[in-house]
Amino acid sequence: MEMISLTPSQLAERLQIAEQTLRKWRLSGAGPAYVKLGDTRNAKVRYRLVDVEAWEQSNRITPE
Repeated sequence: MEMISLTPSQLAERLQIAEQTLRKWRLSGAGPAYVKLGDTRNAKVRYRLVDVEAWEQSNRITPE
């Protein structure tokens, strides 16, 4: 089974936010879980779709 992942650009587009917001979330520990491909400062970041969907669900607010 292939694991679908999103680039920061793709996730920013999906959430309709700036990529800078994703960078801030990564630094603060907010936002969806992510994977760093490598251990250097400039390592590529990817977001697994299953993690993004779980994060979206956990932030779902149901009006009363």
